[in-house]
Amino acid sequence: MEIKIYQINRDRDKNFVKFLHYKHLDNFQETKDINASIYDEVFRGDADCEDLEDVYRMFNTEGHPLHRGHSLSVSDIVVTKDGAYYCDSVGFLKVDFDEAKTQKPDNLMTVVYVEPNKAPYVTEIAHTLEAEQKAVGGLIEPIYNDDETCLVGNEEAKLIGMEGNRYLDDGHSIIAGPFFVCGLTEDDFRGLTEEEVQKYMNKYAEPENISQEEVEADTGFMLYPM
Repeated sequence: MEIKIYQINRDRDKNFVKFLHYKHLDNFQETKDINASIYDEVFRGDADCEDLEDVYRMFNTEGHPLHRGHSLSVSDIVVTKDGAYYCDSVGFLKVDFDEAKTQKPDNLMTVVYVEPNKAPYVTEIAHTLEAEQKAVGGLIEPIYNDDETCLVGNEEAKLIGMEGNRYLDDGHSIIAGPFFVCGLTEDDFRGLTEEEVQKYMNKYAEPENISQEEVEADTGFMLYPM
């Protein structure tokens, strides 16, 4: 389920409406119109959810490796293909919400995110070690491509039993666990260009059926050319 999640930024919340039930909004502002300018985007991607109640369960209790905000709470906005929904004290209310007025951090990288047994999707990851490690579930390991991009996966994925994800270009080696594709500068990661996004969305479009026996057989130390 493709969704976006927005949460109120306290620094711009002049009327103190964060965590406020929808029915009380007009006590603190002129109307119940949602002021999108006080919201930050904290998630954009594919959540393994069937409906909004699943979204609430995942982002309130279980979490998601790409989520940049706090646990899903009252006053948060969830945007699906069907519209925008206000997280209220009980359930969700459909509202008008102008995403163009929202904000997000400046340090985000556009990446292609790839999970085992799923189609890839385009999202953004904060360019910090903490966020990059969270995205792959542990210590990061870059695997360099020949086009100024790299795959960033979990260094210990096979040792801790993560599922096989995709075969690498040699057709035999396997990358296990979730990974993301990003661009490279001379000495750092960067976001992907539109052309790179399309290339890797196409390359990893089809999930691959990789048995755990194959993953275990491929466990070992490998050197990748830079």
